[in-house]
Order: sequence, then structure tokens, then C-alpha cells
Amino acid sequence: MIELLRRHEVELHGKRAVVVGRSNITGKPAALLLLAEHATVTVCHSRTPDLAAVVREGEIVVAAVGRPGLVTAEMVSPGAVVVDVGTNWDDEAGRLVGDVAYDEVAEVAGAVSPVPGGVGPLTNLMLVRNLLRAGGAAAGR
Repeated sequence: MIELLRRHEVELHGKRAVVVGRSNITGKPAALLLLAEHATVTVCHSRTPDLAAVVREGEIVVAAVGRPGLVTAEMVSPGAVVVDVGTNWDDEAGRLVGDVAYDEVAEVAGAVSPVPGGVGPLTNLMLVRNLLRAGGAAAGR
């Protein structure tokens, strides 16, 4: 996720970031990564009162909750950068969808990552990169 933001030259330092989701696998690590980049981070979840208002405060929004289409255009401030980490199977559409209602959010946001084709493939690529680096280090290179 951070590499995706870096590659698109999204400034994180001092920005207000909102992470929707508090799981140990995605939400909490995403929040920690953003904190390490000096963003001011708010973590939301299913029991956050007025979730839409909290998400609207984010200049950067990370959706990592596992609920298809949870983040809608009404929840996103104009120009916000939205990273969709969610992967959900939509039986009706017969396809993979994210936590963000992509088509409507894309009309409001400054940028939004797609599902599929966004964070998932980049995560795989970063794992391979780290594996190759670790292999080179173990071989004494």
C-alpha cells in the first residue's frame, strides 16, 4: 500500500489518513505504516459512530474492512486518495469487488485503487522482491 502511494507521489507527511478496518492482517498494519510515514491516522470500524463523517475527514482513505461497497461517494471528500484493500466475491456479479463502491467514488476522489488489479498484485510483487532481497543477503551478496 505504501509503495503504491509512493509510486503515485502521494504526500503522506502531515496528511489526515482514515483506515476503515481494524483487523490484525490489514487494518492495523496499514495504520502503522501510515504512522511511520508521519500521517495522522484514525482507525474506524463497524462500531464507529457516524462512520461517513469520520471517513470524510480523510485526505487519504484506506478501506480494509471486508464489506463490499461499504465506502461510498458520500463518505469521501473531494480529491481524497482512496486505497481499496478489500477483496470480496460478489455472487450476483460473479466477480471480485472491493470495499469501495469504485465507480461512484472515482467521480469524487482524486485517485482510487481498483479491485482487482490494485493492492493485491502489488502485494505479491513486493513479496517476491523481498524474497529475492533476502535470498541475495543469505547468499552473501
